[in-house]
Amino acid sequence: MKDDRVRLEDILEAIKRVERYAKRGQKAFQADELIQNWAIHHIQIIGEAAGKLSESFRKAHSEIPWPQIIKMRHVLVHDYFGIDLDEVWAAVERDLPDLKRKVKAILREQA
Repeated sequence: MKDDRVRLEDILEAIKRVERYAKRGQKAFQADELIQNWAIHHIQIIGEAAGKLSESFRKAHSEIPWPQIIKMRHVLVHDYFGIDLDEVWAAVERDLPDLKRKVKAILREQA
């Protein structure tokens, strides 16, 4: 069974993978279905890993919006045809950098 630290590392790895193609910008994201699917898949991984974190860990680190991250994963998985690509891009551009910074800070504190 994976512990919280490993789940945080999974989140960072998924963010890194999203960043690999997000750096091409919103125009490339909007135009390329493969980039869209790549980002969506890795955001799902982030949500899955967040959902597997212990409840005590999530409560101790409430500065991260765990419920929203998990909810987005559920939307991406279960409402696939209702996915709003503008919202996905907004998460990539607005939310992932902040999540990355906060997760890295937590990992440094735990080292």
